[in-house]
Amino acid sequence: MLFGNYDLEKIVRKDHPLRKVAQVINFKHLANRFWRALKTLGRRGYGLEVGIKCVFLQFYYDLSDRQLEERLKDDISFRLFCGFNIEEATPDHTYFGRVRKLLGPDKVGKMFRMLVEKATEKEIMRQVFKFVDATAVKAKETTWEERDKALKDGEEKLNNSNVENYSADKDARFGCKGKNKFWFGYKKHVSVDMGSGLIDKIAVTPANVPDQDGFTLICPNEGMVFGDKAYCLSAAQTAMKARGCHSGAILKNNMKGKNKDKDRWLTGVRAPFEGIFSKDETRTRYRGLVKMQMQAFMEAIVFNVKRLLVIESPPLFVGA
Repeated sequence: MLFGNYDLEKIVRKDHPLRKVAQVINFKHLANRFWRALKTLGRRGYGLEVGIKCVFLQFYYDLSDRQLEERLKDDISFRLFCGFNIEEATPDHTYFGRVRKLLGPDKVGKMFRMLVEKATEKEIMRQVFKFVDATAVKAKETTWEERDKALKDGEEKLNNSNVENYSADKDARFGCKGKNKFWFGYKKHVSVDMGSGLIDKIAVTPANVPDQDGFTLICPNEGMVFGDKAYCLSAAQTAMKARGCHSGAILKNNMKGKNKDKDRWLTGVRAPFEGIFSKDETRTRYRGLVKMQMQAFMEAIVFNVKRLLVIESPPLFVGA
C-alpha cells in the first residue's frame, strides 16, 4: 500500500488527547485574530495556524526545538494535529524560533486572554473567588562563575546591585522566599479562578520583586482574593481596595484583627489550589524578562487547556 493511501484520521485513536484539544480549542480562530502576521513561514509556506499549533505542542509535551522537529516527523498524532499528511515534509527546528519571535509575548498574551474571556463568557470561569500566589523560576542553579568575576573586579560580593554586569541573563535577580529558599532568576505571579481551577492572570518579574508588589500586576477586578501572608501587606491590600476586591489574605501574627480560626479556614480553602504549582515549570527556557513572560503565557495556555479537558469543557469557539 502506498503512503498516500494512509488516512491519519483513521489511524490515530479516537480518544487521543490531541483530538480532544482540537475539539475544545479552535487554533484557526486564534491565528485569524492576528491576520497581519498571517504570512507564510518557512520555505514550504507554513501558515501561522501551523506555527501556533507547533509552539503549543512544544509546551504541552515540554520539548526542545530539535525534539519537536523529530516528533513532527515521526509521530502521526502530531502530524494530524498540525494538518500534515503522512508524506508531507514538516518544519525543521529553526522554524519554531521564527514563530516564537513573530508571536512574541504580546500576541501570546492576547491568545491567553482570548481563552480566559471565552471561558468566562461560557460561565466556565465564575470570576468570584481567586487564589493568588507566586512561584520561583530559576535561570541558573549556581552563580559561582559570576561571583568569581565580580570578586576579581574588586566587588565585595555578587548581589542584585551588580549581578547584571556578570550574568548572561541581564534581567534575572536573586530571590528569597521564607528563610531557606533562595534562587537566581524570576518570579511568576499567578491568579486562579477557584470555581474552575483555570489561570486567569499571570505575570513575571525578576526574583527580587516582593509578592505583594507583583500582585498589583495580577489583581482581579472583583471578587474575593485568597492568598498567604504576603498579600496582607500594604501594596496588595491597596490594589484590592482599588479594584473593589475583598481580601481573604492570612494576617501576620502581630497584626491587629488576627483570627487564628479564620486563618485555619482560609488555609483549608486555599489548600487544593496549592498543587497547581507542583507540576509547574521551575526553569527558564529563555533569557530575559520579555521572553520569560511569553514562556509564562504559553505555560498558562497549556495548563488551562489541560484543565478544560479534565472538566470536559464544551468547545470555546463555536462556529469559528
